[in-house]
This record gives sequence, structure tokens and C-alpha cells, in this order.
Amino acid sequence: GALMDWHELPSAPVRGSCLGWRDDIPEGGGREVAFGEGKDAFRVLLLRRGEKVWGYLNVCPHFSIPLNYEPQKFLTFDGEALMCAHHTAFFRFEDGQCFDGPCEGARLTPVEITVAATGEIRIA
Repeated sequence: GALMDWHELPSAPVRGSCLGWRDDIPEGGGREVAFGEGKDAFRVLLLRRGEKVWGYLNVCPHFSIPLNYEPQKFLTFDGEALMCAHHTAFFRFEDGQCFDGPCEGARLTPVEITVAATGEIRIA
């Protein structure tokens, strides 16, 4: 199906909103930044490999639940793949594509970000 337009979601951050710093994200791992509260919170998952950072909605396309089971604990492998903690779906860092598991062929919803030379990350 078509990717959801995250701009329409409740609590979606405006362009230029700060998501923190590259150094806040563990190397080869992930970190969540949330806007708003409760079930309407807008959760951005930032994945990092070296200097490169990718942003996605922290929502597994399989059951529309967060990809992590415990706060800020993301299951990542070699800075290449992220595994959903609930049903072992694997997603590539580069494009959010699911390459193994129950929603193979689906993908994470990208959230466009910019990373400044200082390492500051913002919504693009």
C-alpha cells in the first residue's frame, strides 16, 4: 500500500524541529525521539552508521506497533539491519525495506531529516 504521510499525524513535528545530536545515537544502533504524549505521540526512530543517520516512524508495518519493546532498546545488527522486537521482522537501515519476516516487502515510513556539520539533527 501507499506509505502514510506522517505530516498528517497528530503531534507530527514541524519542519526544522530538533531531534537531538548524532552522538546521542549509539553507533550502529537506534534512538527514539518522541513528540507529544500517549498513543498520539509521534515517534521518530533515528538509525546511525558512522556519520550517516536515517529517520523513520517508529512503527512496524506488520501490526503498527513500535519496533522496540523497551524504551531506547533497538535490536540492530552490524549497523545494517534493525529487527522488530515483536515479530522478528528485519529492516534495512538504508531504505527501511523489510527483507525477512512477517511483513517482507513492506517498508518503514521515512521521516526526512537533515544532519548539520555540528551533528545536530532536524526534521527536513
